[in-house]
This record gives sequence, C-alpha cells and structure tokens, in this order.
Amino acid sequence: MNFYVRQAEWVTDHTQISAIREQVFINEQHVPAELEWDGLDDTALHLLAVAEDGNAIGCARVLSDAGIGRMAVLQAWRGRGVGHALLQAAIELCRQNGWLDIYLSAQTHAISFYEQAGFKISSDEYLDAGIPHKAMKLHISN
Repeated sequence: MNFYVRQAEWVTDHTQISAIREQVFINEQHVPAELEWDGLDDTALHLLAVAEDGNAIGCARVLSDAGIGRMAVLQAWRGRGVGHALLQAAIELCRQNGWLDIYLSAQTHAISFYEQAGFKISSDEYLDAGIPHKAMKLHISN
C-alpha cells in the first residue's frame, strides 16, 4: 500500500481537499461550483488519502447526520483501493460517533462499489448536478 487515510481538518487541509474535489467534480464531472461548495464543509468531518510522497490523492466527508459524501479520488489513483480505504474510514468514523444508520447519494455508475461495502439502494434514480444518483443506506453495529 503506497497511501494512507487520515482524518483531516477543513481549517488546515481545505486547500488539498478543495483541489481534489475541484479536479474530480468540477473539472471532470462538470458539477457547477456553486453546487460543489455547499457551505457544509466547515462543520463536516473530513478524510484525506495521502500518497507516500505527501500528495493528497482522495477525500471524503461525513456530515453530523451520518451522511457520507464528496468522495473523490484523483484519476491516476482510481482502481488502487483508495476509494475503498476512504469509504471504510468514513464508516468507522460514523461508528466512533455512534451514528449507526449511514446514508449516501451514489452516482449510479458507483452503486456496485457501495453495495460491496454493504450499502443498499433506498430510492429511485434522481439527478443531482445533472448526474444520475440513487440514495443508499447502511446500518452498522457498535
């Protein structure tokens, strides 16, 4: 494994987190900036995947209502376990906070990724920022 995942602080790590999300969501997926920067980052818990060389390569956030979101991995690092590691860390963060009913909004192309972690589809398909999504839920134990 040539990366690790750590809890991040928006105040000190926002530049790295923002750069990843801007690249993945705004540049690659054409999400409007005003939708990406929703004002929830200041109060969210953040995770950052960091390569051995110190460069940030992926991120995720967890909201206080147990919502996992803004999971993004730089293109060069996809398919190398970074997303899986971020998701497992986010689930563990929820467990540590006593949040046992976790939810997320999955882009439809990523549904099988979340299903492998135990998430179940809980909605019909809908558009978010013009991208097809489905809501998903996971119940965990302490």
